[in-house]
Amino acid sequence: MSTAPRGNWNYPTSIRFGAGRVAELPAVLGELGIRRPLLVTDPGLVNLAPVKDTLALLTAAGLPTGVFSELRGNPNGKNVVDGVAAFKAGEHDGVVALGGGSALDVAKAVAMMVGQSRDLFDYEDREDWFTRIDPAGMVPLVALPTTSGTGSEVGRASVITDERDHTKKIIFHPKMQPAKVICDPALTLGLPRALTAWTGMDALSHLLEAWCAPGFHPLADGVALEGMRLVHKGLLRAVADGSDLEARSWMMAASAMGATAFQKGLGGMHALAHPIGAVLDAHHGLTNAVLMPYVVAFNREVIEERMAALARYLDLPGADFGAALQWILDLRAALDIPHTVGALGVTAAHLDQLSAMAAEDPSAGGNPRPFGVDAARAVLEAALDGRL
Repeated sequence: MSTAPRGNWNYPTSIRFGAGRVAELPAVLGELGIRRPLLVTDPGLVNLAPVKDTLALLTAAGLPTGVFSELRGNPNGKNVVDGVAAFKAGEHDGVVALGGGSALDVAKAVAMMVGQSRDLFDYEDREDWFTRIDPAGMVPLVALPTTSGTGSEVGRASVITDERDHTKKIIFHPKMQPAKVICDPALTLGLPRALTAWTGMDALSHLLEAWCAPGFHPLADGVALEGMRLVHKGLLRAVADGSDLEARSWMMAASAMGATAFQKGLGGMHALAHPIGAVLDAHHGLTNAVLMPYVVAFNREVIEERMAALARYLDLPGADFGAALQWILDLRAALDIPHTVGALGVTAAHLDQLSAMAAEDPSAGGNPRPFGVDAARAVLEAALDGRL
């Protein structure tokens, strides 16, 4: 008998967790009164079993379903506009998000934008811009992640690239959080080795930056610490054997925990990863994985005690800052993560632009040390040289 975990959680999202629970999707849609859903998914997934099987399930339940998959790995504003057009053309009444973080982010933005009157980026997470959104114009959304990385299924925002200035912007409203979530680890069984590694490191980046973020938030700290224990237990196993449902379950839980914990804050990893992704179209999880040890080393003087506590919790040899940093380095090596940002396409010619963009990124404010232009450049130079 499988030992893979299963359960129903409200924290605060309503989550049905466990292998095979995608079968409950028609019932969940019925609870929300959705009769004509638009399924938003990744282009690489649209012709594969998770989407085909889900569509067959919905058809059998008498729920005519449209499909929208015209989106990029780093989604942009046009992807959202096109999704809204597909929603209206199909006369849909709700959204099902099935895919990785990109599909989930687009789906959340579509479900919000179908009843709004302003440009998407007028709702960026700045000052009180979210109050411009009319909640009555939003439609219900059910999220089913097929990767274990972003945790977007439990988030209240979407990260969308504004191609006018090539920046990633956060679109936020409290009600953008999906109404219901089905976390079915079986949906991740076909994920390739590299994507399992990259998305898993993305989950770790969320957990680690939340753990190290300044401020008093013991709820987030507890979630972050336990999430990193699940990554420690599960990531290498999930990569080594993609059919290991128990390890896949641990990683799916860790992913949702990361997005819950980072309500406390993110930091330099994300402040740099966002512009690198926007300018060079690099995979977000891979970018965070490459940057991780350099940001940790930069922050050492103020996170040494935190990293030592992490080492003790994970029962690492040495139980100090060095042990935690070595764990990260060993994990990256085992997952074939490149050691320098040159592998992402970053060159010396990009340093000024990326440093300036990182200093302006909202995540910079959550870094344990001040993360202005000079700090961002120092981390990037170290990551370009491979110097810790």
